[in-house]
Amino acid sequence: MKITEVKCYLVTPSQPLVKVEADNGCIGWGEAGPSVWKRGFLFEAAVRHFRAFLLGQDPRRLGSLWEQMYRGGAMEGGRVVAAATSALDVALHDLVARSLDVPVYQLLGGKQRDSIPCFCPVADEVVPDWVSQGWQALRLSMSMGKDKGIWEPRESIELAAPRMIKVRESVGPGPALGVDYHHAFSVAEAASFCQCLPPGTLDFIEDPIREATPGAYAALRQMTDIPFAVGEVFTSKWEWRPFIEQDLVQLARIDIGNVGGFTESMKVAGLCETHYIDMMPHLAITPLSTAAIIHYMAALPNVAWMEDRNRNRDGSFCPRDSDMYPRQPTPEGPRYPVTDDPGLGVEINESAIVEASAEEHLNSGERKRQRRRDGAGLY
Repeated sequence: MKITEVKCYLVTPSQPLVKVEADNGCIGWGEAGPSVWKRGFLFEAAVRHFRAFLLGQDPRRLGSLWEQMYRGGAMEGGRVVAAATSALDVALHDLVARSLDVPVYQLLGGKQRDSIPCFCPVADEVVPDWVSQGWQALRLSMSMGKDKGIWEPRESIELAAPRMIKVRESVGPGPALGVDYHHAFSVAEAASFCQCLPPGTLDFIEDPIREATPGAYAALRQMTDIPFAVGEVFTSKWEWRPFIEQDLVQLARIDIGNVGGFTESMKVAGLCETHYIDMMPHLAITPLSTAAIIHYMAALPNVAWMEDRNRNRDGSFCPRDSDMYPRQPTPEGPRYPVTDDPGLGVEINESAIVEASAEEHLNSGERKRQRRRDGAGLY
């Protein structure tokens, strides 16, 4: 079996896809993560670069192809390279699994569970309703301010801490509750927020500060005992390593589309298992990324929850782009069943993908950042 074609599609500025074709008629699809959202020119260039290398290769040599993509340049790795490698690695797994008529999780070691538990980002006022529907893990976003587009940490703490306490009081100690601050705090500010909360209020705080400096997380750990959920920005096992070895992460927010696809994600999960860290994959938005996470978690022993963004405000399922994805994962309550469909189990209408892809998606500009009251840019 040989690779005969590699295609790149920018369906939206935040939906970068690849398709890999083989000479036996099998195909595979993959998706890159937020590292290349709104940076379509960079992603497309990386995929074109790898296309020249991949044509004629045996797609079954998954590990070897990953190593050559990651290390093939004069200097290895990098955020764009990792994102392109991620999408292609997922597509290669999809293709090989389809050629064998088995689910992708069989290539990852086999199924360890029949369904995947989910958590979902929700507004604080609907948490009791979701808990009554059986949800056992929910995350709130409290990075709010008094004025739209303005971020002042002390104002956010003043608003968010009482609301977080109220949510916990409304549902009791049973459900796991977390909060995401999207890297918006300094160490001191994150500590202040955590110290405003009574013990037991939060089960995790996600991305309170940026992860570029492990020592900053070590300092914050001395100031709070709330578990940290971090890692979505990491692009290799080497970036994960200090956080795992120093026990600076308790819930691993790995992003399969950023870190290197299934090949690298499985290695990170193994490292996490040695420190009793559960995996909590980042950002299941499209049917393709959702399916990739389901197969990944199906094959792991150390699992917390997967993030599910495919819900309406009332908790009901909200299928995404059914014209482009006529067959896609469908949840049962707050869990996704693990099916036996070949590959990722997602059917894609390529004609609809082509129609949705547009030139302007290649250069959609940088995302809008919030600002401080003094005019300084923040994040």
